[in-house]
Amino acid sequence: MKKIMWAMLLLPLFVQAQEQKGRTLPSVDLQDLNGKNVNSSTIENNGKPIIISFWATWCKPCINELSNIAEVYEEWQEKTGVKVVAISIDDARNQSKVQPFVNGKGWDYEVYLDSNADFKRAMNVNIVPHTFLLNANREVIWQHNSYNDGDEKKLFERIKAMVEASDKSQN
Repeated sequence: MKKIMWAMLLLPLFVQAQEQKGRTLPSVDLQDLNGKNVNSSTIENNGKPIIISFWATWCKPCINELSNIAEVYEEWQEKTGVKVVAISIDDARNQSKVQPFVNGKGWDYEVYLDSNADFKRAMNVNIVPHTFLLNANREVIWQHNSYNDGDEKKLFERIKAMVEASDKSQN
């Protein structure tokens, strides 16, 4: 009986994840760290993979994930051309903490503020961290939420496989 109940609870999450797959980025207004408005539909990486990570300054797993990626980000970029975009869901009261926090961590990512949670809602993000991997067409091809040490290695394996498949299809 417990297995059936768990299956019933998890099925909507599985269905939601499947619905997200292949979906392109919605058009939602965000702010960069300088307060300039940026539309999410303009996030791009010249046909290379994009990681979009929803996070918050108060979220320890988020910080661990983005910090661990930061340690290998330069290597990832050299090998795959991937770009990381970090979307802070800190509310308006805390958004002034984001830039000093990012600077203190030395994260070399594009960072945007989603203080009204419009982009979060449009991407069906319920908990953070929530990470999306987008292909060359800016379509969601993979996503996961939560973070355990080593998850960034699994993410990089997916990125490499996607880039290799793309390279093969172009040859």
